[in-house]
Amino acid sequence: MRWPWPLPAVFVWLGAWGWYAGLLAFGLGQAGAFAVAASLSVLASLWGDSRWRRGMIALGFPLSWVLLYGGADVPAWVWLLPAAVFLLLYPPVSWRDAPLFPTPPDALEGLRERVPLPPMARILDAGAGVGDGLRALERAYPDARLEGVERSWPLALMARWRCPGARVLRGDMWRTDWSAYDMVYLFQRPETMPRAVEKAQQELRPGAWLVSLEFEAPGLKPVAQLEYEAGKSVWVYAPAGASAFSDRG
Repeated sequence: MRWPWPLPAVFVWLGAWGWYAGLLAFGLGQAGAFAVAASLSVLASLWGDSRWRRGMIALGFPLSWVLLYGGADVPAWVWLLPAAVFLLLYPPVSWRDAPLFPTPPDALEGLRERVPLPPMARILDAGAGVGDGLRALERAYPDARLEGVERSWPLALMARWRCPGARVLRGDMWRTDWSAYDMVYLFQRPETMPRAVEKAQQELRPGAWLVSLEFEAPGLKPVAQLEYEAGKSVWVYAPAGASAFSDRG
């Protein structure tokens, strides 16, 4: 069950203040207590389901602390720890790709009926984030071999913890070879879809599938389209030709 907004943000803000007060009570200095609590706020921003909500979750405690203790003599290094946590979660080299977009739990319902992969088929979540896509794929294909690739190692660790039945690697989705997979799942953004199409056409073997959440693949004709909520679709493509069991209905 998802908490309605803004409860996740309020929960994180209150939790950060709790950590801050507790660390002070245990004798940690003001600078160290702030750095730890702010870093936890940044880490908890993964809870947000959009870019601006993640920003509000991450910045709520630091901004409120500045308003309350704006005149405090705090060294500049205090801000380095939250910044380091942010850079670990969102490496600069990944900024040109899609930000962290969690896949809704029921987004891929009905996909198996349209693309009935054989047992033990290999499915790759390219850009696994914290594992939401892998969990949705597991619901759709419980007998598949699920794999994910994620550039950020904290996100990859979290995906491994949340998806123990999947194999999650830390790496670059654009350098990962897609030729061994029966399906590649993406939740990118429109700007990166042309690159995904080029890679799929070069590497996916005949009978393999490209599945994109929400954004169409330019230049490819969809084999199927599933609407998981009003105005949002799952697009299914066969870049190298559909297999015998494709469902175009």
